[in-house]
Amino acid sequence: MSTPHSGAVAGDILRVWGHFCAAGDVPRVGGRDCCPRRRRMPPPGRTRTRPRGMSPAVETDEAPGGTARAGVGRPGSGRADSHGVLGCAFGCRPRGRTGSIGTVTENHAQPSPANPDDVVNPLLLQAFAWDLPADSTHWRVLADNASLLADCGVSSAWLPPAYKGQAGVEDVGYGVYDTYDLGEFDQKGTVPTKYGTKEDYLAAIEALHAAGISVVADIVLNHRMGGDDTEVVRATPVDPHDRMRPIGQTEEITAWTRYTFPGRAGAYSDFTWDWTCFHGTDWDEARHQQGVWLFEGKQWNENVNDELGNYDYLMGSDVHVTDPAVSAEMDRWGRWYVETTGVDGLRLDALKHVGADFFARWLPELRRATGRALPAVGEYWSRDVAELEGYLEAVPFMSLFDVPLHFHLHAASTSNGDVDLSRLFEGTLVASDPARAVTFVENHDTQPGQSLASTIESWFKPSAYALILLREAGTPCVFWGDLFGTPETGDLPAVTEVPLLMTMRRALAHGPQHDALDDPDVVGFTREGDDAHPGSGLAVVLSDRRAGTKRLHVGAGHAGEQWICVLGGHEPVTIGGDGSVDLPVSDGGLSIYAPETAKPILDSAEQHLLRQR
Repeated sequence: MSTPHSGAVAGDILRVWGHFCAAGDVPRVGGRDCCPRRRRMPPPGRTRTRPRGMSPAVETDEAPGGTARAGVGRPGSGRADSHGVLGCAFGCRPRGRTGSIGTVTENHAQPSPANPDDVVNPLLLQAFAWDLPADSTHWRVLADNASLLADCGVSSAWLPPAYKGQAGVEDVGYGVYDTYDLGEFDQKGTVPTKYGTKEDYLAAIEALHAAGISVVADIVLNHRMGGDDTEVVRATPVDPHDRMRPIGQTEEITAWTRYTFPGRAGAYSDFTWDWTCFHGTDWDEARHQQGVWLFEGKQWNENVNDELGNYDYLMGSDVHVTDPAVSAEMDRWGRWYVETTGVDGLRLDALKHVGADFFARWLPELRRATGRALPAVGEYWSRDVAELEGYLEAVPFMSLFDVPLHFHLHAASTSNGDVDLSRLFEGTLVASDPARAVTFVENHDTQPGQSLASTIESWFKPSAYALILLREAGTPCVFWGDLFGTPETGDLPAVTEVPLLMTMRRALAHGPQHDALDDPDVVGFTREGDDAHPGSGLAVVLSDRRAGTKRLHVGAGHAGEQWICVLGGHEPVTIGGDGSVDLPVSDGGLSIYAPETAKPILDSAEQHLLRQR
């Protein structure tokens, strides 16, 4: 018997989403990004072939290692402050947004007050991937399709770095050049960034707000790249694999450490940068030599991870964030940025490389100066949950991406079925601190070809997304590349089940949760549903290497109901008198069941997507 959303129907949803495009059918121009975070950039003034990976001087140690049997225990079923410190930016839609987005002015975007109770089941979308076309249309794409994203359950959108990078229109945004240039000034060979102009950016934020979606800005403060001029600086070469060990005498190098921003000509800030604003760099222009140098009179920040001896240095010119002049400028810039753009929250890049003492001061000060809640989620790339917990002790008023869970999902997908599914949540942030855990399956750093590549195999991705989207704990983040694929490179196919899972999260994933994470090969969980969401409730069963049947409790209130198999292709089932039922799953498969009364909800969602074509 066919099921309402198996096979062709799920594909239809994806094909609709595949038509996601800017108004006016803006043609896409193919182009490769060359963000220095994962793909090594040439120094200013040089042209050279860039390998797809990264130089040894950058974070090569963070590439995934072996695939030991994934372990993971049981996250708490209680929704202890489900919004937690994510607050309104990741869990709440701003209210009161009306009017046209055609006219954008400076300091225009004042976020509306939001109540965390306004949104149930918050969902963060990472609204970009590495290889988006360098055609400066992405802000318009987001603006034109904001309502569609909201209707699919997106409550917050994480946008890529919006400021000018050293590679101009080709820069993903992590090769930070000028944080005041949001696509407004002719710098690095272009006025717009890879994603569009400043006007486009502000209009996209306004459109997302009008659709009820909060905006999370990607903030990169660790480094600068693409200096305007060089300086002769005394510096000590250090071992790229142990930055605390000198490998030569202090010497003079020629460093790209002068940032004067001539194209901006002092607009918004007259602050200019020289070598005193940095700890060190990775390029000597005089000798055209790569390495890692620590500037004379400087020390690496001690309040960072101790990988490679000291993980302060990442790339480019390493910003001395605690230098008084630099720190004051970052305070001024942060206030300018928030007040200019009206963003609702922050994604903080490269926390392992920026001392916790800086963000422990900077983030509360920014909130105080702007009068905004500005919930923040940080990227602390570590498999060890103890490291994440330690960082949250130092900076308790933010959230972190659950990197350990990602690696457990990666290990499960690459294990050839040799994984203990009952332990998937063991040693994860969502298990130990669900209110401050942002869960994810994939992101821009894990996709194929990146130095941190740890891609989840396609057979397991629907199960992985079910595990983060349909459970109580954590705030899930859906990756653009999984939602729409990466046709620019062919690295990732779209996961056809994701739009449906997002809809199920919005409409069905409510009420108490019952776990059956008690078998290495077949596990499951249920949501009872609640009165506030008619037709809600669901049951999820997944397996690694063998088919099986799982007995799950869906709640006595569902006794006698017929439930349909939404994903998995199995026959409908009838819930027993005690609220329990035996549910089959195929080998290496995912089965999701829901009340038959939910079929109109899912069908109407599908029809709405079809109308957007």
